[in-house]
Amino acid sequence: MGRRYAVLDVFTNTLLAGNPLAVVLDAEGLSDAHMQAIAREFNLSETVFVFPPENPGHSANMRIFTPVMELPFAGHPTLGTAILMAMERFGDIEGEQDAVVVLKQGIGVVRCAVVLQQHAAAFAEFDVPRLPEPAGPTHNNELIAEALGLDPKDIGFENHAPSRFGVGPTFNFVPVRDLDALSRAKPFMPRWKAGFGNNGPCDAYVYCRETRSHDSAFQARLFAPDMGIPEDPATGSAAAAFAGVVHFYDGLTNGTHHIRIEQGFMMGRPSLIDLEVDINGSKMHAVRIGGQAKLVARGELFV
Repeated sequence: MGRRYAVLDVFTNTLLAGNPLAVVLDAEGLSDAHMQAIAREFNLSETVFVFPPENPGHSANMRIFTPVMELPFAGHPTLGTAILMAMERFGDIEGEQDAVVVLKQGIGVVRCAVVLQQHAAAFAEFDVPRLPEPAGPTHNNELIAEALGLDPKDIGFENHAPSRFGVGPTFNFVPVRDLDALSRAKPFMPRWKAGFGNNGPCDAYVYCRETRSHDSAFQARLFAPDMGIPEDPATGSAAAAFAGVVHFYDGLTNGTHHIRIEQGFMMGRPSLIDLEVDINGSKMHAVRIGGQAKLVARGELFV
C-alpha cells in the first residue's frame, strides 16, 4: 500500500525557492525508526508525518523530523502542513477560500489561518504556541567569530550583541555588521562547540540589519549542522524566537509590529518570513509567523 506524500516550497510564492518541505499524509503504522529513515531519504531540512487527530476539534496530529532527529516544533513544517491540509479539504477552488487548521505537535496545539487562492500561492499564519524566553548567556565574541569563520569585529551592530532565546527550541542569535559579513559566515566545525556550547544541538542564527529589499527589516542565515541541516533556507521557529531578540534590543513600543525577515538568499533559495509581534504594557503578548507556499509535487511512498 502506498503512502501519499507532497512536497511544498515554503516561505515563497515562487516554485523552486523558499524552504522545501516533505509531508507524508498517510503515516499511520510507521515506527519512529521508519519515520527517521524516511526523513533521511527525503534529506530536506524537515519532513512531516501526518496522523489522524485524537481530538475531534483538531485537524491532525503531526510529527516533525530533520534528517537526524525529531523536533517538537518548527515553523516551515507548521505553515506548509497547514496549507496542504487546507488544500486536501477544499480541493480545486475558484477565487479565494479561507480555512482554519488546528495541528497537534510535540510542543502543543498550533492554530493556523490559511488563505487559498486560485492560480496563486497560498498564505498561512499561525500563533506561536509559546512566547520567546531568554535561554542563558552566550560565549564571548572571539569564540563565536572563530566558530563562524569571521573576525570579532564583524560581530554586533548598534546595541545588538549575541544572545540566546527559545520558543521550545533554543537558538543562538549572532548579529553581524552587514551583508558582507553575513555572506562570509560559515560553520568552522573544529571550533563550533567552543563557540556555541555542548548542551544539546547547537545552531547559529546569524543576522544583520542590511537587507535586499526596503520592505524587509533583517536578513538572516541559520546553520544547524548538529541537526543535519548545514544551512536552512527559512526557519520559522527561529524567527519566532527572534521576536525576543528584537524586543530586547530594539525596545518595541506598544502595538502590533510587522517585521519581514529575508533568509536563504545566499544559498539560492530566497525566502520571506513575516513576523508579527503584539506588545502591550512593554511586554510581548503574542507572536505570529506568516508566509506563502507553493505545492511542488505529489507522490507515493512504498514503505
